[in-house]
Amino acid sequence: MADSDSYLKWAAGLLDQLPGGWTSTLAVVRTPIAPSEAQIAAAVSGTRSGAAEPPAVVSARALRRIAERDRPDAILLACTGPVVDVLVSDVLDGLSPRPVLVSGLPGISIPATEKAWLYRGGCDLFVVHSGREVEEFGRIGRELGAAGSMALARLPYLDHRAAGAGSRKRVVFATQAKVPKRREDRESILLALARLAEARPELDVVVKLRALENERQTHNERYHYERLWRSLADSGAVRPGAVRFAAGAMHEHLAEAAGFVTVSSTAALEAIAGRVPLLVLSDFGVSAEMINLVFEDSGCLGTLDDLARGELRHPTAAWCEANYFHDPVTSDWVTRLSALAAEARAGGLAPVRPLLTGPEHAAARRRARLRVEIPPNVLRAGYRARRRMRRYLKALG
Repeated sequence: MADSDSYLKWAAGLLDQLPGGWTSTLAVVRTPIAPSEAQIAAAVSGTRSGAAEPPAVVSARALRRIAERDRPDAILLACTGPVVDVLVSDVLDGLSPRPVLVSGLPGISIPATEKAWLYRGGCDLFVVHSGREVEEFGRIGRELGAAGSMALARLPYLDHRAAGAGSRKRVVFATQAKVPKRREDRESILLALARLAEARPELDVVVKLRALENERQTHNERYHYERLWRSLADSGAVRPGAVRFAAGAMHEHLAEAAGFVTVSSTAALEAIAGRVPLLVLSDFGVSAEMINLVFEDSGCLGTLDDLARGELRHPTAAWCEANYFHDPVTSDWVTRLSALAAEARAGGLAPVRPLLTGPEHAAARRRARLRVEIPPNVLRAGYRARRRMRRYLKALG
């Protein structure tokens, strides 16, 4: 079960790594960040789930009924932290027989954070995608007293291979909702892309959007790139048609790509897997806050001026081996899951023990429960009414 576009893409790919004799069902938990129909189609494109009926969007209560009906050996909670916590501690609590509870993170997760473990502390298996992540998250889990164990998987997106028709002339800029935060920084990226497009008219310069302006995604995006581009075009700073904006599946864009650019995106790993030269922009810093710390010493960091000149790079072999491109035979998540499923069938799993316990977490869990139970339009109307009431009371003094 997934709750957003990025987690749905990860879940669909991860399910493809299960042995052929296993059966699975993929669903989307209804929350305010649930993906649209188009986002769902893009997320599952190229996977077995994409060849079947689209995943259904269901409420938390419907999810509980599905679990009670199907009695699964394991449940993959491919969701944002607060949703994982409320599903484990509340919605799915008391299932009999108790299934194995699996969670994880859908992309680059360096540096490891305590917060990620706290929300997933009630899960039996925590899936990450590099030896470095296993080590860092494993240390944090031991310090917190988490009962679950770490497991290594290969990022599912790295095995997509779609051959492009004809010559590759597309340069893809992959947006990231969280970074950079400032409007000026985002505009500077668009200006550099426009400079590249003007200098190299044979290139198809594409801004690959995670979500259209009217769609939701895992993280809120205050300054949407397409909206910023229209503003720059209106002011005469860029030629309106110099850069193209598109959504859809990333692997389809990379199949036609001569180059890839990002500030921070797991899609950079997809580009590396497809041997597409790339550039990870360092103008705004290389730090945990920018979510690009992992690319230090990769050989892929560069500047907006490099982008405007079309100077792209390939990572070093040593960096690839240490980060996400390990030998697939070292991935152990399916083996660990199989052993836990056998234990679950024998009734040997210990009771769920979340890390977030006590009355101080009750209010946050209630809010998370509302997000998975109340239809998003009703929830948003309630939020708007509450904000209006607060403004009214403030005006009264």
